Amino acid sequence: MSISSHASESLVQRPVNPLLLDRAFAREGLPDRVNVPETTLFENLELSARRFPDKTAIQFYGSAISYRQLLEDATRLAGYLQQECGVRRGDRVLLFSQNCPQFIAAYFAILRADAVVVPVNAMLLQDELKHIVTDSGAVAGFAAQELVDKLAPLLEQTSLAHIVVHAYGDALADDDSAEQAPEWVRVRASHAHRFAGAHDWQQALNRACQPRAHDARADDLCMLPYTSGTTGKPKACMHTHRSVMTSVAGSQVWRGSHPESVYLAPAPYFHLLGLQNGINSPIYMGGTIVLLPRWDARVALDMIERHRVTCCAALPAMLVDVFSQPDIETRDLSSLTLLAGGGAAMPESTAKLMLERYGLRFVEGYGLTETAAFVLHNPLYRPKSGCLGIPTYGVDARVLDPVTLVEVPRGEVGEIVLHGAQVMLGYWNQPRANEESFLEIDGKRFFRTGDLASIDEDGYFVMRDRLKRMINVSGYKVWPAEVEASLHTHAAIQEACVIAVRDTQRGETVKAVIALKPGHEEIGTSELLAWCREHMAVYKAPRIIELVESLPRSATGKIDWRELQEKELQA
Repeated sequence: MSISSHASESLVQRPVNPLLLDRAFAREGLPDRVNVPETTLFENLELSARRFPDKTAIQFYGSAISYRQLLEDATRLAGYLQQECGVRRGDRVLLFSQNCPQFIAAYFAILRADAVVVPVNAMLLQDELKHIVTDSGAVAGFAAQELVDKLAPLLEQTSLAHIVVHAYGDALADDDSAEQAPEWVRVRASHAHRFAGAHDWQQALNRACQPRAHDARADDLCMLPYTSGTTGKPKACMHTHRSVMTSVAGSQVWRGSHPESVYLAPAPYFHLLGLQNGINSPIYMGGTIVLLPRWDARVALDMIERHRVTCCAALPAMLVDVFSQPDIETRDLSSLTLLAGGGAAMPESTAKLMLERYGLRFVEGYGLTETAAFVLHNPLYRPKSGCLGIPTYGVDARVLDPVTLVEVPRGEVGEIVLHGAQVMLGYWNQPRANEESFLEIDGKRFFRTGDLASIDEDGYFVMRDRLKRMINVSGYKVWPAEVEASLHTHAAIQEACVIAVRDTQRGETVKAVIALKPGHEEIGTSELLAWCREHMAVYKAPRIIELVESLPRSATGKIDWRELQEKELQA
């Protein structure tokens, strides 16, 4: 299935920003442009395996998997998909699993078979899975042993005909005493899944099927990741090898990565933050992946020390968790050179601790599933706290009035719109959503993000909030992210989430749900409300505060503001 890219430039440049001195970039060794390979994502693995066959590609609880072995497994599984499951070029194949080595091998097997990867959130239930299988038209899938029962009924109800089943424990070495895996990871294959259409992972490998020639090209579809969305059912983003590769190649040049980089992979692989930073980027560079199946701050610290991790892309909440560990001061974090991420603001207290005690800056970036993650990023030489960054290679980013679609003056709030080779082709089977999500400016196709931001005096984008999350207080616009950022400056506040509450007089009013830091339990709501009135404009200051032990999180680790908002509306 070949679809022409709407932005198929193989060489993309950093947009000229007169407020950011070009010589500053040159001084730090950051080039103005990057050449994007005209190859497929599978060829990244193939090339790295040729260059570094015996190098460790994956570290998994003491089990080291070489590039040679990873390539061999992916190639055999690709042959199995084609010969035993009937997968053809352009077919969609599900990937339903927690992070594990088998996920990575299956991912590249699907790509080697010239098929399209459909990564699926491991938290989804059967009805949600049915929507994705039906919408994508998936014909086959890979599933972890403990999840396969959710997929099995769909073999008779949908296009899904084959499921290859793996067990995490089978990827562990026989002696993994040095790094103790949790019990649920240790479970080996039970071979209990004997229903029609089920295939055993190891048996599939043992067949040693050889795939047909790799015919995929840069503009072929490679991936259909589903977005959670704010309304309606999830939608799939159509990404090509080129759109994903543009993001991967640009991000690694921007961040100064190299083959000796060691990547901690804490974010789930079904999410683009995890997939791009925990699989595609390290394999592209020929680096090493230190894999976490689920988030655990103490295990993450162990892995950083033991494997000398150099870089980690994570949600701010994960790093707050890490730097809140009671023994953090005894840990050796000297190997770390880069902590990057996005999705939420980094609390000021944690950022200050990281910098003053460990010399580490959190370098924030901005991206979406629709943009293969990497579109705005802070320069490493000059990151600005609380900012999304500046446009990266080949990206034209603007801020428009969401109603008039006219570009707003610098400093004013509007909707971010994006043009670049990493932007998706569109939503799968969603012509109406595509009409609403794209517009043309100066002959270029721009994607409407639905995110509100402003551009500061230095050309950095500053997040305000989601367009649909805005709180309207007596006609005044309040963006929860701005209020949350203010709350995070309070010494007693660990995390905060701001939501809207119905108000008969004001239309809506502001409520803050707050988790306090340990040792600050004596702080009460009255004191916090008074602090808010002192530090924020009257219409922005929360009028209601609820103290909780912890805030709910989505499957990707972000604070789940939708859950809190829905509870409030129901109440």
